[in-house]
Amino acid sequence: MTDTRFDALCIGNAICDVFSHVEEDFLSRENLVKGAMRLIDTAEAVRLYDQMGQTVRISGGSAGNTAAGIASLGGKPAYVGKVAEDELGQSYAHDMRGVGVHFATQPLANRAPTARSMILITPDGERTMNTYLGACVELSPEDIDPDTVRAAAVTYMEGYLWDPPAAKQAFLRAAEIAHAAGRRVSLTLSDAFCVDRYRPEFLALMRDGIVDLLFANEHELRSLYETSDLQTAIDAVREDCRLTALTLGGEGAMAISREETVHVPARKDIEVVDLTGAGDLFASGFLFGMARDFDLTTSTELGCLCAAEVIGHVGARPERNLADLARQEGFVS
Repeated sequence: MTDTRFDALCIGNAICDVFSHVEEDFLSRENLVKGAMRLIDTAEAVRLYDQMGQTVRISGGSAGNTAAGIASLGGKPAYVGKVAEDELGQSYAHDMRGVGVHFATQPLANRAPTARSMILITPDGERTMNTYLGACVELSPEDIDPDTVRAAAVTYMEGYLWDPPAAKQAFLRAAEIAHAAGRRVSLTLSDAFCVDRYRPEFLALMRDGIVDLLFANEHELRSLYETSDLQTAIDAVREDCRLTALTLGGEGAMAISREETVHVPARKDIEVVDLTGAGDLFASGFLFGMARDFDLTTSTELGCLCAAEVIGHVGARPERNLADLARQEGFVS
């Protein structure tokens, strides 16, 4: 087996979050429904971006957030995601490398622009989201570097990758390389709508041993097994997957294997400000723990600690240094 240089390789949709504070009449002029999220095409993405005033840009995307969380813990993450050879793409790559993430995916040239979620914030704090997927759906098997996969203790991928056919093939190629190197493969279900689209295929990934570690929240897991009873879903996933990390909102989180089940309660000392990124950062802590050979209880607790930090402020990336928090809590020396 090759040396482990990375705690995790995170593969997902590279999306740049672009925030702008606007007045109510801006939404009216643009015929936007306040608080809604819509998918937009290239022309509308360029047009709306030109209409926005001062902006703040933050590199985002679910797996990108997870990689940034691992870096904040003092870990060594790698990331694969497709951006374009444009200003936003350069900004995305700079941000990821700046927080300590290995990011070497070749940018897309002379085609679709970098994916962006343009988030318009009105004075009442409401967010209206306009998402353009752009270059991120162009991820392909050629973007998977075998040496990086082999050097990662676990490869972690978004369920959203199952939408574009080429990204699906990239997922499967990475999984094959990882298993050949004796590494683990992980999938996050992403959202319940994603599960509805690909339920049979996600179940097959677990049952065929392609996915070793599943991340889900309670809504996604119930959707996966088409049941309203959470315990029924837990019993089913225990048989289907070697290990499942299940987030339960205010009830904490669980780690479910065929040998044991761990339940860690939610932390009670946190004021919930913004739930964006909670699942992504839980995955950061859990993956870090698994890569460092922590037991299931400790890994789940560390995941809850990271999630608690991110829900205490606006935004999907940690504001406090997670390594310092982990040391204060006795997770690392």
